Amino acid sequence: MIDTPFEILGTPRQGGFLIIGDHASNRIPDDTDLGIDLALLRDHIAWDIGVAEVTRLIIQDTGFAAYLGGYSRLVVDLNRDIDDAAVIPLQSDGVTVPGNNLAPLEIEARHERFHKPYHDHLAALLFEHRPALILSLHSFTPVLESKPQEARPWEVGVLYNEQEAASKLAIPFLENAGYCVGDQLPYSGKLLNATMNRHAEAHNIPYVGIEMRQDLSSNPNGQARYARTLAEMCHFVSEQLGLLL
Repeated sequence: MIDTPFEILGTPRQGGFLIIGDHASNRIPDDTDLGIDLALLRDHIAWDIGVAEVTRLIIQDTGFAAYLGGYSRLVVDLNRDIDDAAVIPLQSDGVTVPGNNLAPLEIEARHERFHKPYHDHLAALLFEHRPALILSLHSFTPVLESKPQEARPWEVGVLYNEQEAASKLAIPFLENAGYCVGDQLPYSGKLLNATMNRHAEAHNIPYVGIEMRQDLSSNPNGQARYARTLAEMCHFVSEQLGLLL
């Protein structure tokens, strides 16, 4: 398998919709030993469960293309800045990752192999094929193992930082579609929004950050509903933003 830190689905085009899924894969390079039970790669600590499946359903609408991370977030978290200590996580939701206890040169090598080319290629893609709207797609576990007392009832979260217009249109649309919506939940986009800060907000590209709840995004019925609703949401938001210009 080609050692590439990203996968492109569909045909990106000027004025279209681009899905970005930083954590769409749980793949580990053959030459990388994280020192964890490999069964954990099926868990939420390794990837955003359901993102790849929902993305593949959405891009059946030819107005969409997708740019997906090619390796597990345990190898490198692509939705963090490169100088963030957690970009190569030493632990996740109470699970220690001993294979990430790296020397400085090893950390730099992993950045050069995964983080830098992912973001460099995404920057080039957006420059060549500037979309009308980005759908930043993630998913979240209903309950964290490390915080079992904190329920997460939202079926979909909408995240954003300084640019709010697209998200403020998306929230009522999703509510009208029957979802329990978390505005800046289960966490705030003002705290963790690295990819969108760098590639969308810095270049004034409208985007909506979406978090799907994993008990729904892990099964075919939930995936089909998310895909249908999110595709319709992108069309609606884009049309409304056009009217507001």
